[in-house]
Amino acid sequence: MTNRLEALEDWAGGLLGQLEPTARNKLARNIGQTLRRSQQQRIIAQRNPDGSKYAPRKQRNLRRKQGRVKRKVQMFQKMRTATFLKAKVNGPAISVGFTGRLARIARVHQYGLRDRAERNASMVRYQQREILGLTEVEIELIRDALLANVPT
Repeated sequence: MTNRLEALEDWAGGLLGQLEPTARNKLARNIGQTLRRSQQQRIIAQRNPDGSKYAPRKQRNLRRKQGRVKRKVQMFQKMRTATFLKAKVNGPAISVGFTGRLARIARVHQYGLRDRAERNASMVRYQQREILGLTEVEIELIRDALLANVPT
């Protein structure tokens, strides 16, 4: 995957050099927003970039008090909103990622690291769930957007 990304970067560098700076920024912003939407849809579907499902959550007792059943909540439900999942354009770079405290939580899940679930709790190893990543479709989407905006 990294070889394909490096090849895409080399190929795109020449094409982006032909664009005016304003057109390059507009294209980068458009690609960033499209990638953010695509990442959101993949998080909603609970899928890794390779198409496999996320590792399931640890089973919990959802009935704390008699008569009360807490509903199951989908993983990363709030994280996928535009408030937290940001697309940023910084010169020639486009980045899609999380902001603030959620960036640390996302990193723990992305790489399967150890962390505390709550303050004063014991350390827990989280299953790896690739929240952010590029799929083949997204790489093609970037390629098509670049080709559509290159002057002939």
